[in-house]
Parts: sequence; structure tokens; C-alpha cells
Amino acid sequence: QVQLVESGGGLVQAGGSLRLSCAASGRTLTGWIMGWFRRAPGKEREFAAAFTWGGGSTYAESVKGRFTISRDYAKNTVYLQMNSLKPEDTAVYYCAARAPTSSWSDWGQGTQVTVSS
Repeated sequence: QVQLVESGGGLVQAGGSLRLSCAASGRTLTGWIMGWFRRAPGKEREFAAAFTWGGGSTYAESVKGRFTISRDYAKNTVYLQMNSLKPEDTAVYYCAARAPTSSWSDWGQGTQVTVSS
């Protein structure tokens, strides 16, 4: 089982940027699908961004064009660059991993992102 630890959350004004990090330990990320999810106050957890098996990336419509997922294999770390943040982006952000043909199986503890208007 892989351990995922998120960091980089915080308080930012609308229009600002944050970069979240997800450091993995216990297993290499090579061959695994990595993604980011978020849970806003009073709402269900929702998908934000993920890599695809073909090496590309996919995004929720609400973050497309503003968020970018990336990874550093040498550091076994995945990132989520978030630009042009909006108050509605306020949520706890979770890093997740899954095998290519499986559902999301490994989750981090989450990092809080708060965007003030």
C-alpha cells in the first residue's frame, strides 16, 4: 500500500495561485494512475484532475484551464498547480492513486484550500 501525503494548502485571495504537492512513499508511482479530488463544505467529494493511462490528463469542467496536474517521478511526487482561484474552489483537496484497471484505492489525508473573495 502506498502512503500519500498532501501539502501546500492554505488561504489565498481570489485570483491567486497555490501549488499542492502529494508525496508518495511505500511504492513507486510508476504505472499507477494519480489524481486529485476535492470536498467542499457540505458537499460530496468530487473529481478535480487526473492522469490518464495514455499519459495525458483530464480535468473537471469547473477547473479546466486553471488547474494543471504534473508529476516528478524522481521525487515520487504529484502536483496540482491551481491558478485564478475562485471562492468556490474552497475545499479539502485529496490526492489519490489507483491501478490502471481498478478504482481509486489509496488516499491522502487531505489539505485545506480556502479562497477568500
